[in-house]
Amino acid sequence: MSETLSSRREALADRYDIEQTLGEGGMATVYVARDLRHHRKVALKVLKPNLAAVLGAERFLKEIKVTANLQHPHILGLYDSGAANGSPFYVMPLVQGESLRARLDRETMLPIPEAVRIAQQVDGWIDMEQGRFAGAIAPLKKAAARQGRSPVVRVC
Repeated sequence: MSETLSSRREALADRYDIEQTLGEGGMATVYVARDLRHHRKVALKVLKPNLAAVLGAERFLKEIKVTANLQHPHILGLYDSGAANGSPFYVMPLVQGESLRARLDRETMLPIPEAVRIAQQVDGWIDMEQGRFAGAIAPLKKAAARQGRSPVVRVC
């Protein structure tokens, strides 16, 4: 186990039990964790410590504020946020299922009706939020849940 993961587990041990790494991007690492208070699995996104020290946490803190204020059926909400060992974090619902990126890597092309449906949902969300973001929309990641549910958009 890496020193970073070990220190994060220790810093959050009273609130979250980090089970595994779900993904990693340029700014943050996302973990599968168990919310100890509510007895549910969650996605826990933590700013990388080196970025917090060098660049500051302003961009990540702005992401947390924006995410906390979004309300749409296809956007994951914010459960919690805070800081652990000086690194900001926030907690979202954990969506089970294959990501749209993984599906596109596997299938290369979606059936046209499904691609249109996804594009309309993302476009509807962007239209709804355009005033709030004024064109500065963070990169979007889409996760299509199993059981044929509509995709969920995360601001990440």
